[in-house]
Amino acid sequence: MPAVAIIVPCRLESTRFPRKLLHMIKGRPLLLWVADRIHQEAPEIPLWFAVDHAELRDCVEGAGYQAIMTDEAHQSGADRIAEANRTIQADHVINVQADEPLVSAGQIQALAGMLTAGADMATLVTPFKRIVDFYDANQVKAVMRADGRALYFSRSRLPFSRDLGLTIDNEWLKTSPCYRHLGLYAYKAELLAKIGQLPLGRYEQIEKLEQLRVLEYGYDIFCAVTEDPTIGVDSPKDAEKFEAWLG
Repeated sequence: MPAVAIIVPCRLESTRFPRKLLHMIKGRPLLLWVADRIHQEAPEIPLWFAVDHAELRDCVEGAGYQAIMTDEAHQSGADRIAEANRTIQADHVINVQADEPLVSAGQIQALAGMLTAGADMATLVTPFKRIVDFYDANQVKAVMRADGRALYFSRSRLPFSRDLGLTIDNEWLKTSPCYRHLGLYAYKAELLAKIGQLPLGRYEQIEKLEQLRVLEYGYDIFCAVTEDPTIGVDSPKDAEKFEAWLG
């Protein structure tokens, strides 16, 4: 029973990018780029992959990583890792997404630190740099309370400036209270188990954002700001960006 574990939820099919995790980048599937990055950045933390398909299991196990088969029907990554943790039984779980190949040691440590400080659930946000990203529905927005607890997450831009309307620009972003949400989470095992048993939330179903279930049922999500660069691979174009980053 590890005190802390990293569990990566993995789903073979993706609406926006079919079979994304097995997409080849410089001769290797995206999933293995992520696996190697996590192992490089946090070698001291046990690592598992919660997968929904034998192809994903064979991919990671063939590279020497640990996989746990989970139900194909899960609606979110939290549901998938909750099932996996019933086997792993870690006290604290860090959820790194399988399409985040630039996750950093600092980001993982920040998540773990928030749990140590008393949070039951934590996540990361980063400042928006470009107005085009702020308008992109694939870039999830987060707004927070003064103490760092999340108020809301949305695919729509938040908050709407009544005075500026549609004229906001890159300069406005520099002082905006809105951040770009990164799909990295940390949970205490007790809350993770509860989340896995809750019905889907109303707002979760509308926005297709699993973290909204947590807020809707009255639990807090603590947020920390990271400036570490990241490329979340949500589309073939993002995969091209990561390949270019590799050089």
